[in-house]
Amino acid sequence: MRKILHADCDCFYAAVEMRDAPDLRNVPLAIGASAERRGVIATCNYPARVYGIHSAMPTARALRLCPHLTLLPGDFDRYREVSNQIQAIFHELTPLVEPLSLDEAFLDVSAVTRFSGSATWMAQWLKEECFSRTGITLSVGAAPTKFLAKIASDWEKPDGLTVISPERIDDFLRSLPVSKLHGVGPATGARLDALGITTCEQLRTLPLDDLTTEFGKFGHRLFELARGIDERDVRVERERKSISVETTFARNLPDIDSCRPALPPLCERLEQRLARHGYPLISGIVIKIRFDDFTLTTLESQGLAPSQESFDRLLEQAWARARRPVRLLGVGARLLPEAKKRQLTLPL
Repeated sequence: MRKILHADCDCFYAAVEMRDAPDLRNVPLAIGASAERRGVIATCNYPARVYGIHSAMPTARALRLCPHLTLLPGDFDRYREVSNQIQAIFHELTPLVEPLSLDEAFLDVSAVTRFSGSATWMAQWLKEECFSRTGITLSVGAAPTKFLAKIASDWEKPDGLTVISPERIDDFLRSLPVSKLHGVGPATGARLDALGITTCEQLRTLPLDDLTTEFGKFGHRLFELARGIDERDVRVERERKSISVETTFARNLPDIDSCRPALPPLCERLEQRLARHGYPLISGIVIKIRFDDFTLTTLESQGLAPSQESFDRLLEQAWARARRPVRLLGVGARLLPEAKKRQLTLPL
């Protein structure tokens, strides 16, 4: 049986700011771009969440909910420095670390013999070392699979430690909302709800054939997750080539004019993801469209910044390839390869 940890810093960017300026700890605080720039919130502290503020929310809306919100633009060089310190602690425990962003990672501790091989004690050590060395609190989940470990890390936030042992998996999953399953977004959740499925126990009543008929390949994934099956390995860090977001619509968008209003929320989500990765260098942008006949088209443009105006131009060109109703729309940014980054920093 594998032992997987998912470690997630609590409101990471805000936590760094509160660590370095203790007077911010008890006031509503958010990190994000200004409302004038049509910015979004990258993260916020827990006093801000009392007002309903959350990541990916437009800054203008956050300020309406909490006019006295302290808004900071973010110091991503500082955040990366703290992230590197935390990642180094992870690697003291195991070389099998898969970073997901600056503030979270999976760790495979199956072969670790320290702490008598106890994943619970390892998780406790990570939390204590991270706080003592960096002043940042971690929430950690331990489980035999990646998706359960990630759910567990969020179970008792902030400063949580949740262990889903093998003998607990079945009982834990039966009452788990299907919305917690990896890959189940609002559209899939709505389709499951229409079938009367809100928990994994209810999901288990659907035969595999029915799930694949209704959801295609993802139906097989749903069948497995409802039973705690997740064979994905923890993968050591590899160079990220792009960052993207997408939405599958509950109802197809019939034409280009109905697609355009869907772009701003996607652009906001993309900016939030770019912020979580410390605003990496970008080489271009890409737009993705899946039409109602399930054909897929993508269009890239080098040198453009990920702005709504740029994506709008690409959307028009990409949609013109088929001129059909749209069931999925995605936007993304291509990242500058490490080799080119090094070339840019070579001395003249």
